[in-house]
Amino acid sequence: MAYEAPAPWMVTTSNQLEHFRVKNTLGIVRGITVRSRSVLGNIAGGLQALVGGNITVYTELCERARQEAYELMLEHAGQMGANAVIAFRYDANEIMQGITEVLAYGTAVVVEPAA
Repeated sequence: MAYEAPAPWMVTTSNQLEHFRVKNTLGIVRGITVRSRSVLGNIAGGLQALVGGNITVYTELCERARQEAYELMLEHAGQMGANAVIAFRYDANEIMQGITEVLAYGTAVVVEPAA
């Protein structure tokens, strides 16, 4: 059964959420996915590169990887009891040629409206 995160999540790259106060800091949360390009994807990407412009095959792959890492991070935060993530970031590294790791991370917190 898939984890369902509480909605709406509050996620920010800032260290605070305007109009909210951090009631409890729960720790670092992360979501990680590792992706590779398929042979067909590489061929399609190569053909698009010949024409120039946005290489949509790779753009879609990157967006899916970021979204998956983001959702995994929210799942981790939810398991810790958080209702928000602050100091959110993405990172990506090539593990080996054609294989990339995408990491979404931040600090899980419990926030409440500021008085």
